[in-house]
Amino acid sequence: MEQFMNDVRLYAEQMGVHPSTVVQRAAKVSGGAWARWEAGDASPTLRVADKIRQYMRDNPPVSPGPDCSGSPPRSAA
Repeated sequence: MEQFMNDVRLYAEQMGVHPSTVVQRAAKVSGGAWARWEAGDASPTLRVADKIRQYMRDNPPVSPGPDCSGSPPRSAA
């Protein structure tokens, strides 16, 4: 369970959103579900966890290319 939670946190960070946003988008559960999971008051079902993992696989974070700044590369002088 802790690995799942860490995976969601990392994904959310890479996407620039809160983990509760990820679970809302992925599994159509309330944003409060994440808070309950973090507090240890509840746990996601396997079905919900699978939906979230599938969502994260289907929507990977876009990493910037080697030079997305639009500036010409600097030469090492």
